[in-house]
Amino acid sequence: MKPPISIQASEFDSSDEEPIEDEQTPIQISWLPLSQVNCSQFLGLCALPGCKFKDVRRNIQKDTEELKSYGIQDIFVFCTRGELSKYRVPNLLDLYQQYGIITHHHPIPDGGTPDIASCCDIMEELAICLKNNRKTLIQTFKGLI
Repeated sequence: MKPPISIQASEFDSSDEEPIEDEQTPIQISWLPLSQVNCSQFLGLCALPGCKFKDVRRNIQKDTEELKSYGIQDIFVFCTRGELSKYRVPNLLDLYQQYGIITHHHPIPDGGTPDIASCCDIMEELAICLKNNRKTLIQTFKGLI
């Protein structure tokens, strides 16, 4: 019987180590103009606040305070609960609630796509936020959709 194959550190990063300090740069938000769809609003897009994974070390408290200071009222979070745990922010949705930010959690596994019913739900909720002039943000792990 052969011994199990060991996994190289470079092959798997559990982010259990805390080798460096949290990043001190402001959280980056890309603002997408929606004038092409006859909407005067902008839609924000950013990476996951507080994320601690591989070379990313964000501070969840600082990032959330920044989002609140930008006037963010609604956040659409597309990470699954498993991904939130993997990226070391398992209580992010609760934290948003504590800050008075309305969270729309629509878990879509990284690299996946929502089914048509979920897509329609997301679009309906997003349209309501924008029609009500709410400052709205979409979050994914890397800030890409």
